[in-house]
This record gives sequence, structure tokens and C-alpha cells, in this order.
Amino acid sequence: MAATDLPALLSRQGQRLLQLGIALMLYCSIFGFAIPVLGSQRIGLSSHTLAALQSVFLLAQGLLWTRLRLTATAARVAFWTSIYGTLAILAAYTVAAIWGVGIETIRLAGELPHGLAAGTPFQETVIKALSYSSAPAGLVCFALLLYGLRGRPSSST
Repeated sequence: MAATDLPALLSRQGQRLLQLGIALMLYCSIFGFAIPVLGSQRIGLSSHTLAALQSVFLLAQGLLWTRLRLTATAARVAFWTSIYGTLAILAAYTVAAIWGVGIETIRLAGELPHGLAAGTPFQETVIKALSYSSAPAGLVCFALLLYGLRGRPSSST
């Protein structure tokens, strides 16, 4: 990729992050109506809140994206790890809320009123795989964002 294409890439990725942030805000709003009928209302509320938090974070990311000082490859890695990390943990909480299970992974919430029960080995594995895989992706993304915000912003942004 030519150096002149990098600003276009960052701009496009920033726009996609803003769109995903708004989509998660819509998801959060609609999911809130489903809380009373979920397998675990408490985890449903946690999923609803998590979606709102992630929505705001993705909106902030989208706004700062063009200020990053990253290579095209690093920008792509940061972009996709951000999306995966965000959606994987939200999926884990959403699935746990719908099924009402997942206490092996989401322990504290399972101990709360209207929390979680133990699920089948398959259910517990799905929730565990989604939630545990989101952490490395998030850490890579955060490290690249911190690195990309180093130094002074260029005068062209």
C-alpha cells in the first residue's frame, strides 16, 4: 500500500468504527426490551450495559482513528482485533443471557439474584471460547492504539 493510501485507509476504518458504534447502540436499545424474557435477566442487563459501553468506545475510537500513526498493516490489525474483541465478549454475554447459563466463565454474575446456572458442556464451552478469545484481541488493539497515539499529531490531521 502506498503511503498516500494510508490516510484513506484510516479514514475508511474510522468511518466503519463509527457505524459499528451506532449499530451497537441500536442493538443495546432493542436488546433492553428483551431482558424480561431472557434465561438470565441479570446477565441480560449486563449485556445491555456492555453494548452501551462498547458503543461509546467504538465511537471514540472512530473519531480518533485518523490521528493514529500506524503502518497500514498495524492499522488493519488494530481495526480487526478491536471489532473481534468487542463482538466476541458481547456475544458471550448475550448467549449466556439467552441460555441462562455460563456460571463456569461468568462466575460473579452467576452468584447474583437471577444470575446464571451451569449449562451443558457445549454451552459452557461456547461461552468460554467467546469470552476468553476476546481478551487477547482487546489487548493487541489497545497496545496498538496506545502506540499509534505516540508523539505529536501531524499537521495534516
